[in-house]
Amino acid sequence: MEQEHKRRVRYKGTHPRSYKEKYKELNPEKYKDDVEKIVQSGKTPAGMHISIMVQEILDFLQIQPGQIGLDATLGYGGHSRKMLEQLQGQGHLYATDVDPIESEKTRARLAEAGFGPEILTIRRMNFAQLDQVAPGEKFDFVLADLGVSSMQIDNPERGFTFKHDGPLDLRLDPTSGVSAAERLRELDEEELAAMLVENSDEPYADRIAKTIMKLFKKGGRIDTTKQLATAVEEALSFLPANEKKEAVKKACQRTFQALRIDVNSEFEVLYDFLEKLPTVLKSGGRVAVLTFHSGEDRLVKKAFKQGLKEGVYSDVAADVIRPSAEECFRNPRARSTKMRWAIRE
Repeated sequence: MEQEHKRRVRYKGTHPRSYKEKYKELNPEKYKDDVEKIVQSGKTPAGMHISIMVQEILDFLQIQPGQIGLDATLGYGGHSRKMLEQLQGQGHLYATDVDPIESEKTRARLAEAGFGPEILTIRRMNFAQLDQVAPGEKFDFVLADLGVSSMQIDNPERGFTFKHDGPLDLRLDPTSGVSAAERLRELDEEELAAMLVENSDEPYADRIAKTIMKLFKKGGRIDTTKQLATAVEEALSFLPANEKKEAVKKACQRTFQALRIDVNSEFEVLYDFLEKLPTVLKSGGRVAVLTFHSGEDRLVKKAFKQGLKEGVYSDVAADVIRPSAEECFRNPRARSTKMRWAIRE
C-alpha cells in the first residue's frame, strides 16, 4: 500500500519559530549542510543533541576491538556511535535509557548507520540498574553522561524549557511517576525552598517558594512551563529593572533544574549507580562520568575518592576535565560540563 504523502508544516515569515516548524533541524540526516550552519553559529539544532567531550572520552576509555562496554545514558546516541566505531565490529556495546520516546528514535538511527543488535543492545531501564543490564557480564569501559538531552529540552511538549509554553512535566520517562506540576502541589513552602537550595543552590529559594504557595492558597494553578516562569518572575519583582531580566532567567533555569532532579530522583539514581559501578567493571576497566552541576560532581568526586582509598580503584581523576573553549563556542550547552574518571583495581 502506497504511503500517503504528508506536507511539512508551513510557517509565517522567512524563518520557522516553533519546534514543529523546524523541519530541517528535525531531520539532520537529510539537511546536513543547513544543520552544520546552525552548529557553526554556536547554536544547537532543534531536536538534536551534540555530544560533549567526545575526543576526551575516547582518549581516556582507550576502547579496543573485542571489548564489552556500557553507555549508561544513551540519549541521542552520539557517544555510543563513536564508541561503536572504536569496536570495529568486534565486541559489544550495551546502552540504557529510561526515555521511551527518544531511545526508539536512537535505536533506529544507529541501526541505519550499521550498528544492529549483533553489536548493540539497548535496554529501556534506569542506569541505576546497571548490574541488571547484562547479568554475569563485566565491562571494559563505562560512560555516563548525566546531562539532559537537547531533544528533551527543545521539545515544549516535554516541559523541560520555559522558553516556550508547554505542560510542566519534566519526567525523563513520561509514562511513570508524577509530573513536576503534580509534585509542586505535594510540597509545602518549607519543603519547596529546601529542594530549590539542595538541588540547584537557588539564592532566592525562600521568595520563590513563598510566591508559589501564595498562588496555590488563592486557588491558582501551575500546570505549564510559562506559569512557573511567571511565578519565578513575580518572586523576583523586587529587583532593580537593570538586574531583573538576567536574574529571572537564571532563577528559572535553577528552578526547572531543581524540579527535574526531584521528579526523576536524579541524586538517588546517581548514588545507586556509583555504588554498583565497581561490581560491573573488569579489573583495569575504565569509567568516565560527565556532570553538569555541582551536586552531581560532588557525589562523583566523593565516590571515586573513597573507592581509591579503599583500593576499589587503582587511579581516579585528580581534578575535573573541562571542554575546550572551541567546543563551548560550537555547543554552548557544554559550558557547565565536568568530566571525572576512574580505573578499576
